[in-house]
Amino acid sequence: VPADPALIGSLLEGKVVLVTGAGGSIGSGLCRHIVRWRPQRLVLFEANEFALYELERKLRGTSGVPLTPVLGSVADEALVRRTLRQGVDVIFHAAAHKHVPLVEQNPIEGVRNNVFGTLALARAACEAQVGRLVLISTDKAVRPSSVMGATKRWAELIIRYYAEKCGPEQRFCAVRFGNVLGSNGSVVP
Repeated sequence: VPADPALIGSLLEGKVVLVTGAGGSIGSGLCRHIVRWRPQRLVLFEANEFALYELERKLRGTSGVPLTPVLGSVADEALVRRTLRQGVDVIFHAAAHKHVPLVEQNPIEGVRNNVFGTLALARAACEAQVGRLVLISTDKAVRPSSVMGATKRWAELIIRYYAEKCGPEQRFCAVRFGNVLGSNGSVVP
């Protein structure tokens, strides 16, 4: 479904936008699209140092949009709070452990990142009066049969809770993506 340009423009133009998981396949794709809408600033939040370096290097060379790279995990609530204090209008939360077999073998890390990371981000965003937060979820959150699907469903419920809890000027929502061919952790490999 093609995006509505007027809706996207009002969401991004002149705004400070933060993307968690910015160096991942979905996060970096979002970043490449976001810079086309000339945000005031784009905050790249990423736990993988090399992925953050590569994305910042590529965007600096092509976009002309001011960038703020933040190296760390969304589960680090103190870092999330410090980052949001710099003023953020819109958050796209794409940071997630999504490789189903690896998360099955490492369920505690899956819960820490996907559940507690989302909780830290949503709580801090609510308190910082961030206007929009969009969780990038997965079709595996529908009647989950894996740890990864269950943690993403839990993340959706956290976002739903904060959507109701935060003020009326704040909108928090989740969108579910299916398998994205060629993405990190894609079903095909």
